[in-house]
Amino acid sequence: METCWEPSTRTVPGPVRRTALNPTLRTESVVALTAFGALTAGAAWVGARRSTADTRWYRRLRKPPFQPPPRAFGPVWTALYALIALSGWRVWTAPAGPARSRALGWWGVQLGLNAAWSWLFFARHEPRRALVDNLALLGSIGAYVAATREVDRPAAWMVAPYLAWVGFANVLNGEIVRRNPRESH
Repeated sequence: METCWEPSTRTVPGPVRRTALNPTLRTESVVALTAFGALTAGAAWVGARRSTADTRWYRRLRKPPFQPPPRAFGPVWTALYALIALSGWRVWTAPAGPARSRALGWWGVQLGLNAAWSWLFFARHEPRRALVDNLALLGSIGAYVAATREVDRPAAWMVAPYLAWVGFANVLNGEIVRRNPRESH
């Protein structure tokens, strides 16, 4: 039987001993991983439906010179969404308790705010409201990282690139608002 040692959220001193999963738990874990993947893919799909740089409105916006080319966003977001799903799944596989519940709650909040940004920015053409959403998204990712560190440190580290990218996205969104005051309702 394979064993690994990981930090615990228990009040009893010492790490939690995680052993290889029995067949029933393996099935449950695969179902959970699929569910986290589906939820994340759903949020990505909602965002992708409206996220296009090929609209007249978006092409007309004045953008900062450090704006990445449109072709960069697809690969970056694909990798980030995979890490988001894996991180949530790892938290779910940790021992149940208030810390895990708190982390999973923040996981859901950040995913919802993530999907809302594209709708606000691209569908509604409201960069200022999208910036407010993006700031809330950044805060929720930070809260998720903090809560997740108590449950599973590798899961918290998995979303560090996402936190950095959303921080950069806030700068981009803020610059678009600044450079396009008429577009910012």
